[in-house]
Amino acid sequence: MSDIKYKVVVGLEIHVHLCTRTKMFCSCALEYGAQANSRVCPVCLGMPGSLPVMNKKAYEYAVMAGMALNCEIARFTKWDRKNYYYPDLPKNYQISQYDLPLALNGFIEIPLESGQTKRIRIRRAHLEEDAGKNLHVGNFSQVDLNRAGTPLLEIVTEPDMNSAAEVRLLATELQRIVRYLGVSEADMQKGHMRFEPNVNLTVTKNGKEYKTPIVEVKNLNSFRALDRSIEYEIRRQLDDFLESGRVMEMGNKSTRGWDDANQVTVLQREKEEAHDYRYFPEPDLVPVEIGEQWLEDIQSRICELPLKKQMRFVSEYGLSDYDAGVLTADRATAELFDEAVKLGADPKRACNIITQDYQRIANERRCTITELITADRIAEQSQMLVLGDISSTASATISQLVTESPDLSLHEIAVKHNLIQKSDTAELERIVEQVLSENAAAVEDVKSGGKKSGKARGFLLGQVMQKTKGQANPKVVSEILGRKLG
Repeated sequence: MSDIKYKVVVGLEIHVHLCTRTKMFCSCALEYGAQANSRVCPVCLGMPGSLPVMNKKAYEYAVMAGMALNCEIARFTKWDRKNYYYPDLPKNYQISQYDLPLALNGFIEIPLESGQTKRIRIRRAHLEEDAGKNLHVGNFSQVDLNRAGTPLLEIVTEPDMNSAAEVRLLATELQRIVRYLGVSEADMQKGHMRFEPNVNLTVTKNGKEYKTPIVEVKNLNSFRALDRSIEYEIRRQLDDFLESGRVMEMGNKSTRGWDDANQVTVLQREKEEAHDYRYFPEPDLVPVEIGEQWLEDIQSRICELPLKKQMRFVSEYGLSDYDAGVLTADRATAELFDEAVKLGADPKRACNIITQDYQRIANERRCTITELITADRIAEQSQMLVLGDISSTASATISQLVTESPDLSLHEIAVKHNLIQKSDTAELERIVEQVLSENAAAVEDVKSGGKKSGKARGFLLGQVMQKTKGQANPKVVSEILGRKLG
């Protein structure tokens, strides 16, 4: 192995369901989980004589995604028929875009652990209709065509990724982008997002370079499966190269499926080439021409994208990459935080309140954070912490109580439940003096400056907190103890 080096090369195809109300070429409703074959019509069933009509909203969503991926948007494109037979494709062809896709030559930035970003080139993005779904039950199969005709955006990257980790970062970032734009729910459990990595290795042996045949792993619907299938393919291809004892030539592409139970990829078929699909222009749909005004209207709907927002939170608000990443995982949460800071919230305090308190409560109640709290209340809660009106423990309690008292301010809630910290210096001095007189030994340990000093000081602080039932402001108590003990 000492004379062998290898480089992983991965490109990715991503299929994204667009969240329109109706299908791509007919008026059937898109509804996940509906009774099988209850959301179909002559068009998506491929009945003779039925004619497709393009969903304008789906096209606009696809263009928005293309713009967000820094692509060149085609002013003129057309529809093509991609011909193949499969049980869940009743027409025996799929309406797609072949030689004139709506978006070309873009890129996406992915955040690396080093804090830098890496640019992954986007080859193309095109719009098409999805097929139905085969259901395998026991010894027979059924076909559900509810999904047939769903608007499907296919995004194809260049082979610019060099590890499973980079592929996962790109997939995660792309999920954030389409959710921010509102063009897809991107829920992988519902099949809204599927991944197909193309994996091969460039192997250098004794100074000579070889390439392993490209393998496409089909229909992965989780980040975990994406990660593990690529890692497995890297090991399998390298082992095949080492065991063959011969030069490996680039052959036809093959496709493999992911066997999650056994954590292996399984050979399915040799990969078809474009000519195998016998593409030709769709005769029942006119080409799409997009003018300047239409483009400007679509562009105006694009929000600040997640990675840019994440980097702004780090530079502008002084958050860590991790905290900024957690906040920007969801657009509504990120905007809630942003608004709270603009209303006067301390950024770090607001971040902790949102990601620790309200995120936990939202998970417990199976709702969103924005359903629990508003930006002005987060700003108020943050200021109460900064001013020392409440402790972190009291703040967590207030987070639980706030949804039960929508008509009360947070300060009123804190007063009602006796959560306001005592910061009255005169009162706290009296309590400190009482504690010092009752704990002479601990006082001597502090004054001695020995190993026991720090522990003794902490003990005295704890005694004060106990006497005030946890309501004393620890910062004020520490200052008084410092003056009294030297």
